[in-house]
Amino acid sequence: MVNRTTVNRVLLAVVGLVLLVGALLVLAGGFDAYHRLGVTPPSWWPLTSPHQPLLSNASRTRWRDRGWWWPAVVAGLALLVVLSVCWLAAQLRQSTPAEFELPTGGGGSGPGGGPVLRLRLRGAALASAVQDAALHLPEVTAARVRLFGSPHRARLRAQLLLEPGSDPSAAVTAFRDGPLAHACAAVGGELPLELRIQVAPSAAEHPTRERRARRGRGRKREPRVA
Repeated sequence: MVNRTTVNRVLLAVVGLVLLVGALLVLAGGFDAYHRLGVTPPSWWPLTSPHQPLLSNASRTRWRDRGWWWPAVVAGLALLVVLSVCWLAAQLRQSTPAEFELPTGGGGSGPGGGPVLRLRLRGAALASAVQDAALHLPEVTAARVRLFGSPHRARLRAQLLLEPGSDPSAAVTAFRDGPLAHACAAVGGELPLELRIQVAPSAAEHPTRERRARRGRGRKREPRVA
C-alpha cells in the first residue's frame, strides 16, 4: 500500500524535475548557450536567444478571440492553487505513522539462503491495541490513544477518563507499566508519552443536580378525576 510519504516524494520529484528543466532551458537561451555551443534547437524550442521573448506574439494572441480561453486559464490556475493549499495543509497536519518495522530477533539470511522475514505493524493498529489495553486498566472508563510523527520519531498521546474518586498517580503507573511498556516492546524502541488524565466528578460534587434529580424522581402525577 502506497503511503503518504511515498506520494509526497514522487510529487516533489516530478515538480522539481519540471522546474529544473524549465529553468535550464530559459538559462540556456538567455545566455546564448546554443549559439556558443553550435547547437541548433528545434523550431518549437521556447527560447533560443537572449533577444527572443519567452512567449511569441502569436502565442500570446492565439486564443484571444475564443471566449472560453481566459475563463479556462483562470479556472485552471484557481484549481492549481486550491490543490497546492490542500497539499500544504496535509503536510502541516500531524499524522499517524504509516507502519513500524518490527524486530524479528534474527539476522543474516533465512533458511535455504532466502530473505529474512520482515514484519510490519501499522501505526493505527498499534494505537488501537494500546487503547483497548488501556480500557482494561482498573478504574478506567474511557480512553483515547493516538500516534503522531514518523515511525522513527513516533510519540504517543493518550487521554484517560477515570471513575470518581480514582487515584491519577496509580493510573499513570498502570498505563506506563502495562499498555505503554507492551507497545515499546512491540516496536523495539521508546515511545515518548503525552498522557492526560481526567477524573469523573462524583454525584456529591454536584449537589444542585442531585437535588433536582431527586425532586424529579419524587414527583408523582396525581390521577385525574373525570
